[in-house]
Amino acid sequence: MDDEERARETFFAERDLDDVSVEELRERIAGLEAEIDRLKQAIEKKTAHLSAADAVFKR
Repeated sequence: MDDEERARETFFAERDLDDVSVEELRERIAGLEAEIDRLKQAIEKKTAHLSAADAVFKR
């Protein structure tokens, strides 16, 4: 397992939330929502690039 795979496992790992405050949970949600927005923008950009390439090569 390489470093990238370990990082992904850590990123997506569930953690015990019993000892996390409500404010910390809200902060985590805000961070995750920001990451979701960033990922959606990346998808849109990649989709636009694929559409442009398809147009050039008339797929």
